[in-house]
Amino acid sequence: MLTYAAGTIRPAKVLVIGCGVAGLQTIATARRIGAMVEAYDVRPETREQVESLGAKFVDTGVSAAGTGGYARELTDEEKARQAERLAKAVAQCDALITTAAIPGKPAPRIITAEMVAKMKPGAVVVDMAAETGGNVEGTVAGEKVWIHDVLVIGPVNIPSRMPVHASEMYAKNLFNFISPFIQDGALALDWDDEVMAGACLTHAGEVRHAGVKQVLGL
Repeated sequence: MLTYAAGTIRPAKVLVIGCGVAGLQTIATARRIGAMVEAYDVRPETREQVESLGAKFVDTGVSAAGTGGYARELTDEEKARQAERLAKAVAQCDALITTAAIPGKPAPRIITAEMVAKMKPGAVVVDMAAETGGNVEGTVAGEKVWIHDVLVIGPVNIPSRMPVHASEMYAKNLFNFISPFIQDGALALDWDDEVMAGACLTHAGEVRHAGVKQVLGL
């Protein structure tokens, strides 16, 4: 917020949907440049993380905690309740950034065209889930489109915008995954390790993954 003799310029209001790694980083960045930030996630355990970054958590009364740190899909009734309570927060924000994703499935449609239509003229939406269908109705992957007076951006292949850092982090993930199974410079696979056992599909001509065996009827 900036105050001058001619008046006060109020900070922008930013709403972040989805509070995983991308969402939390978005909150921190928006706060750092002076925005008033609200955030929402269907996983109630994210409230503490959101508030620790100085943002306000939007409570819709819907909980969809899933496995592996991701959210489960909502029922139709839960979606309706979520939409009703989110609509007000969406209408008041200047920038809406959505990051919600479900691994292996289309991105959940959280923001309707009706919600977008009620946003302020000149408001901006960045749908970071555009590649898998988008969280916002009307998002076009890889394009910038106007819905009424609101600019909706659907970025794709976001890691390519920061190739050096994306490559470094991917390489670090691979190293951390495989290094426990290297001993004295040689690969020593431990089939009692749930990470290794759960990640390996085949080995030495044998199908080892239970899920693959089930699909193949083995």
